[in-house]
Amino acid sequence: MTSPMRPRNWRPFAGMNPSHEGITPNGTRAADRIGVKGSVILGALLVLGLPLLGLPLVCHAAPQAAALSDRDQADLKRIESYLDGIKTLKAEFDQTNPDGSLVSGDVYMLRPGKMRFEYAMPTQLLIVSDGNYVGVDDLEMQQVTFYPVASTPAWFLLRESIRMSGDVTVTRFERGPDSLRVTAVQTKSPDNGAITLVFSDHPLQLVKWDVLDPTQHATSIALSDTHEGVKLDPKLFMLPKSAKSTAPSTR
Repeated sequence: MTSPMRPRNWRPFAGMNPSHEGITPNGTRAADRIGVKGSVILGALLVLGLPLLGLPLVCHAAPQAAALSDRDQADLKRIESYLDGIKTLKAEFDQTNPDGSLVSGDVYMLRPGKMRFEYAMPTQLLIVSDGNYVGVDDLEMQQVTFYPVASTPAWFLLRESIRMSGDVTVTRFERGPDSLRVTAVQTKSPDNGAITLVFSDHPLQLVKWDVLDPTQHATSIALSDTHEGVKLDPKLFMLPKSAKSTAPSTR
């Protein structure tokens, strides 16, 4: 399969070492250097499934799969069917970033591959995935940065077919009062991080997901006022442009 054409202004986030995305020349994390805004961007991109840390990930032994009862396995099948059936979604979100800061906004999802985060003021940020690239629009700086989409634990939420087996290993399954929690990793690359999906039950609905990156930094997205199966304008998922960026190449 031919790789999508890289946008002409594709590059690591401003100030990052080009050979190690997410790491500045002095070895510090970019989000640490640029403060709250950097943490918001880092959190959002981790939630979208982008490996920004630039760290050499070593694949250790195969992950330890959770011991699942027959009831657990039946509920996992329900979760698979539910997630696979979500073609569009619109919701409000609260995002807790790695530094503990909280931001909010609206999120739109169009499977496969497309998602849009519109942040509420005072966070001047728009993040869009078109299925091939993620555009991060810093509205305050009028600067758009593009990142290639990568397959990490969070990304599987947007895949064409969602399965809790094969290339994904369920490492933990928890049951609470009218709630279910599923933690999963990539089977071949468990050190890339983990995602925990939280569902309300009766009826089954995704209410939150948490992403843990390879350095144990956590980001969470909590959903509210969720609407599934709604009609969404395809233009919502066009990569953003600004005065300091050029349009991605379509050739």
